[in-house]
Amino acid sequence: MIVGDLLDLDDLHIRLAWGTPELLARPATGISSTDLQDPARYLQPGELVLTGLVWWRPADGSAALRFATALRSAGVAALLAGEGTHGSVPDSLVDACRTHGIPLLAVPAGVSFRAVTDRVYLRLWGDLRAGAQDTAAIPDTVRRELAGLMHAGAAPGEVLAHAAGRLGVPDCALTTAGGRLVAGPAPAGGRSDGRARGDGRARGELGLPVGPQDGSPFDGWRLRPHTPDARAEPLLQGLADLLAPLAARAHAEAAARRRAAGHLLDALAGDADPAEPLAACGLPAGPGTTGITGSTGTTGTTGTTGGAGGTPALVAVAARIDDTPAAWAAHALAEALHPLDAPYAAGTDRTGQAAALVTAPAAQVAERLRRARPGLQARLTGRRTLRFGVGPCAPPAAGPLRAALVQARYLLDGPTGAVGTAAELDSLAGLLRGIPPEVTAAFHSRLLAQLAAHDRENPVSLLGTLATFLDHDGSWARTAESLHIHVNTVHYRVRRIEELTGRNLARLHDRVDLRAALLCTPAG
Repeated sequence: MIVGDLLDLDDLHIRLAWGTPELLARPATGISSTDLQDPARYLQPGELVLTGLVWWRPADGSAALRFATALRSAGVAALLAGEGTHGSVPDSLVDACRTHGIPLLAVPAGVSFRAVTDRVYLRLWGDLRAGAQDTAAIPDTVRRELAGLMHAGAAPGEVLAHAAGRLGVPDCALTTAGGRLVAGPAPAGGRSDGRARGDGRARGELGLPVGPQDGSPFDGWRLRPHTPDARAEPLLQGLADLLAPLAARAHAEAAARRRAAGHLLDALAGDADPAEPLAACGLPAGPGTTGITGSTGTTGTTGTTGGAGGTPALVAVAARIDDTPAAWAAHALAEALHPLDAPYAAGTDRTGQAAALVTAPAAQVAERLRRARPGLQARLTGRRTLRFGVGPCAPPAAGPLRAALVQARYLLDGPTGAVGTAAELDSLAGLLRGIPPEVTAAFHSRLLAQLAAHDRENPVSLLGTLATFLDHDGSWARTAESLHIHVNTVHYRVRRIEELTGRNLARLHDRVDLRAALLCTPAG
């Protein structure tokens, strides 16, 4: 597809505001929507950029030039400007695009951005499939009927049902790679929470790929027949190919939601007002919002290694996601939160941390993540471990939301389970579990190294005596009874502990320090 093809879509009535024949011949690889003043870091080379011009103000004479400069630095193919907000494309934007050599197309006020995006992705996917060998002789009449349904915006379930009925293939379900049911009847053994039960042997790879796949174990669609039928396999493969535009559309919409979530997370990480990105993500201003973090790192880490590479299909539709554990965690968060039927935003911030905000109570969110996690974890390979941290429910304002996400990040590796919640931060032990192990190990050694050295050379354990003494609230008698020794022996051992540690066990703050040091004992 080239930029000039957009002018041939008669039903959209897109017109040329500025551009030369050479620029209109540029290839387009995808489309992104944005109303940020400087969207460069969220764009990919070769993309079409669709904007409603919300960022433009007549009084700001340099706004259009700054926006065009950002597009030029990102290497985009063209700009599509909606006329709904201001009634026409500003002259200053035309001049800025001429300065930077960016083709500028005007989208009439009555044309929805969804219609433009759909047509672009359908065209891109059609171009990709045109060069591929057909895998099934799907009747032309069925192809035309399905194309008509998809162009009309039919839901995946309607398209799938029509295709299955016309082709006579077995009942099928469309699911995400993560196992969530998208359309069609649930397979036998399907789960009541909207996730299809996959075969653990295949780790979510059963079924035929539909549309773009990006290497993430949670992203992409699959066509899963309910019953095996070797005779129907060619038809099913052809059906998977025909349904690809629906998957490409969903993939693009999910990518746009992740970009919007990234804007929001970046705003909360800095000093920016989050009101606009909150609205862009569809998060209401009224109810409380729960902050969540996620990780798909190797066991015992928050994730530092990447996954498999992307596919040509993904590049073709420009619905790209970085192949990193953070991106995988963002996918997993979206998969887990989707059935909640509550507004959410899941993505990664500029530091590469995966997080989400959802307008639902923290307890409900934590329960949903606990139920979803086993199925998602089963799709990870190697030593990767999927973990979630759930912060408190907070008002939708910068300070409280930022604090909720900070707590969620702290809880990511701290709790005893794979889903940590703010409710667990109600004890010294719970607080210490979120501190990096290198720090807790150093604290333990600094306070208790002398006792550990004593215990290695003597049959009597002063560390054990200290733990028992603190467990019994400093009671000499109950400590002696628990250790089956005389109370005078307890006095002697406590004095020895105080000599070696330099702490006074009669003082509360010294007891707290030593209790914390014991809780920081390294594993193993």
